[in-house]
Amino acid sequence: MSHQIISDLHTRYTAKKYDSNKRISAEDMAIITEALRLSASSINSQPWKFVIVESDEAKQRLHDTFANKHQFNQLHAKEASHTVLLAYDPAFTKDKFVKRVDAEVASGHLPESMRDSFMGAYAFAEANTDEQGNNGSWTKAQVYLALGNLLHTLARLGIASTPMEGVDADLIGELFSKELDGHICEVAVAMGYTDKEQDWNYGLPKARLPKEDVVEVV
Repeated sequence: MSHQIISDLHTRYTAKKYDSNKRISAEDMAIITEALRLSASSINSQPWKFVIVESDEAKQRLHDTFANKHQFNQLHAKEASHTVLLAYDPAFTKDKFVKRVDAEVASGHLPESMRDSFMGAYAFAEANTDEQGNNGSWTKAQVYLALGNLLHTLARLGIASTPMEGVDADLIGELFSKELDGHICEVAVAMGYTDKEQDWNYGLPKARLPKEDVVEVV
């Protein structure tokens, strides 16, 4: 099958070794950050925060979060050009949803006359909120929509990526507490340019199950 989307998905892979001398341009970073902002989410909740690790100081902090576990990912903290911490809001309240609804109205996407009825969409969040006000399992799912969008954006730009669930959420929460502002990071994406000579995963054929095993048209 010949199509740019398919080509992007065939060339995208999980980078194992980055060239620390190569940096993502400011122009491409602007595209990446805007793509993250434009990511889809249930009821347009956007219950997330994306922290982009760019400076040497922040990279050292990220490196330090691997002190206790998942050390196999530690090298990416400093060698990758940037890393995105994708964090979710564990307590997405109705008051927070109001801000999203107001943005819908201000953009012209939602007529003012429909504002109150659209507020009813918060029922999706309420259905996934426990007695303590925690709806993190639902908001975390929204973060993965942004993650998928980010990975395809990077592939389109020809930038390598490494999605990492192997992170220490507790240490990230401690060392990036100011930036996270109450959000929880349990997944991150390192990105940059692969060291083709050192990356054992570079250039290998795509390994996926046959279409008939995973897709059924009825």
